[in-house]
Order: sequence, then C-alpha cells, then structure tokens
Amino acid sequence: MAASRITPTIDFEKNGRQTGFLRLLHSVHESAYGWIPIPVACIKNGKGPTVLLNSGNHGDEYEGQVTLMKLIRELKPEQVQGRIIFNPASNFPAAMAGRRTSPIDGGNLNRSFPGDPDGGVTKQIAHYIDTEILSKCDFAFDLHSGGSSLMYVPSSLGTLVPGETDRNTKVLELLRQFGAPIGYVSTRPMGADQTLGASASRRGAISIGTELGGSGTVTPAALRVGEAGVRRLLKHIGVVPDIKVDPTPGTRLMQVGGPDYYVYTPEFGGVFEPLVELGDEIKAGQPAAAIHFSHTPWREPEIVKFERDGVVLCKRIPGRTERGDCLFHLGSDYKA
Repeated sequence: MAASRITPTIDFEKNGRQTGFLRLLHSVHESAYGWIPIPVACIKNGKGPTVLLNSGNHGDEYEGQVTLMKLIRELKPEQVQGRIIFNPASNFPAAMAGRRTSPIDGGNLNRSFPGDPDGGVTKQIAHYIDTEILSKCDFAFDLHSGGSSLMYVPSSLGTLVPGETDRNTKVLELLRQFGAPIGYVSTRPMGADQTLGASASRRGAISIGTELGGSGTVTPAALRVGEAGVRRLLKHIGVVPDIKVDPTPGTRLMQVGGPDYYVYTPEFGGVFEPLVELGDEIKAGQPAAAIHFSHTPWREPEIVKFERDGVVLCKRIPGRTERGDCLFHLGSDYKA
C-alpha cells in the first residue's frame, strides 16, 4: 500500500512538548491548494511506553474531547516517562461539524480502518492513524460516548481475542483500572475489523475504549469518570507514574453478546416512548418501549420487548425513530 499523503508539523521522535497539525491535502473550490488541519500533540521524555490518547473519532462525542484538551494543557514533559500522542479531534471535519460522520465524504472513521492512502478524507485519516501512529504505540485508548443519538451508563469497553490469554488479561485489568461504573467486554464488536481498536490490536498495541455518556452534550458526572479513568490508566502503565489519581471506585464487568442484546424499532415513522431507564435490571419479555404513530394517532402503539435478561447500558435519545434505529442495548455479568 502507498505511503500516507498526510504530513505532521511535529516530530514524534523529539523530546519535549509539541503541538501542531496533521496536514491532509484537500483541494476544493474555496481553497485550491488547501489542507485540513487535524490537531495533534506529543509529549515525550526519555524511555517508556508510547500511548495514543484518541477522541473525536465520532465528532459529536464530546466527553473524550474535553478530557484530552484539558490533559494536553496540564501535563509537562518532566512528568512523562515515554511518549503520549494526543489526537483529540481525530475525525476533524466531523468534530468541527458536531456530527458522527464527516460532512465531506460521509465517512464514519471508526468503520474505516485500516484505511486507504488513496481513498477519501476519512479513509486517509484512518490510514495515517494506523500506519504512522498506532505502529509506534504500546497502548491505545479511544474515548467514545453515545453521541447525538444514544446515552450510556458511563462505561469502559474492551474486546477479548479468543486464545490470546495474556493480552485479554491486560485488557481486563485496564478496564478495572479505568474504574467506570461498567466495564464491558465483547468478542463480537460492531464493525469488528474496521475500528481503531481493531487496528491497534493488529499492530500489537493493547487497547480499550469508552462510552462516556452521550446525548450530544457533556455532563459533569460523565466527565469526572473520563478524566479520572484516563489518569489512572496513565499511572498504571507507567507513562505518567507520579500523576495524582483517585482510588478506583470499582467497576462491574459485563459482557455484550449477540443481536439479542439489542432492541430496535420495528416500524416506520414512530415516536419512541421508553418504558425503562438506564441501569435498570430487566427480564426477557419485559416491555422496552412503546412506538406511537403520529400519522394514525388512533392506532394502538407497537410494544417492543427485550429478548433476554440484562442491565440497560444504553438508550436512544431522539424521540422520533424509524425502523432499524437502536433503542436500547443490554449487558450481562461477565463470566470468564
């Protein structure tokens, strides 16, 4: 595969604190020789692990972006033993638009890995992260939330790979160290081989992610979970050994399995009435939602039911819903 056309304005091998941009050439009507300025920062000091702190993979997920912007301003090179690469608005066009996907090419960055240097803007960003950043990393932490359409119980998440016992043990320990209320594990992630986490795994880096709230906003509670969790991770892996952290409050390890963990809208053109709340313990067959029909208001609502027992980890935010929209997803207690 050809080399990336994206060029950094910083030197990832240089000691000290650097801030700059990944320059993605973008010739358009308004700017014939222009480039997209993807912000990047690097703090390096001597020997130690290299870690990527990534957010803005989906542009409408803000908790991770705020967490990393604050941390970039706080950390000093003398606190670091190794290297931290910050990519706080990785899908920069989407972040500037406040949208899950890029307004330029419609690309979903977390369904675009390992990318393509000759592809559209989103594929080029994925390719650069994969080949030029993740290839340097021992760890990669990708901070997500529910964005505009979903709200989560603040959670960390990791993918376990069958047969890779040592790696899986490290992933589970990172989930515990992060200390979110829920740490959920999966062996069947959505977009399994096209995510940043999948690329990190292919590159040999240990990776976990988050789902820090959502609903297209930032809450103090979710931000506290994100900020405290990232600090604990940096201390645990030894890249910022003396950073001040709060003790982990503990996390409930859960798993998200197959399609029966998810509830979807069965009909076109309805208004979503949730019948449960985030964090509720539910039983198979329990009503999840009523879908009301504005075009025929005398019609009885469609009642959607859960297919299995579990805990409500995520729910839809917008009231308007169409067939195929995710309304809820569940978790169940993790069993090794």
